[in-house]
Amino acid sequence: MQQQRILIIDDDDRNIFALTAVLRAKGYQCISANSARDGLQALRNQPGISIVLADMMMPDMDGYEMIAEIRKDPAFQHLPLIAVTAQAMIGDKEKCLAAGADGYVSKPINIDTLLSVVKDTLSKKPERPQ
Repeated sequence: MQQQRILIIDDDDRNIFALTAVLRAKGYQCISANSARDGLQALRNQPGISIVLADMMMPDMDGYEMIAEIRKDPAFQHLPLIAVTAQAMIGDKEKCLAAGADGYVSKPINIDTLLSVVKDTLSKKPERPQ
């Protein structure tokens, strides 16, 4: 089985570092981007991304706009995407899912929850054609 590739989009290098360390330890390959625009570019330039972990609050483009941009591209309409956000008020999860996210993990991140959501989301979605 091919190693799953995860694109982490977050404007905080500490979050990228922590997520990458945990996910690599579990056998995932990680690619990162520090902005929504860089994340969109990485999607277009890095073949075989299995899933996206996207921060919802970034300075250049918020996660809702970024999800809309990703979903506009037919190649990425079904790409699994998990919103990773500090927005954890009532209704925030539903707002992320309504925007097109397939899963939701609130910060501070519970590693077991993150790994469970990643695994469950990947198991429900077909792999993107290469």
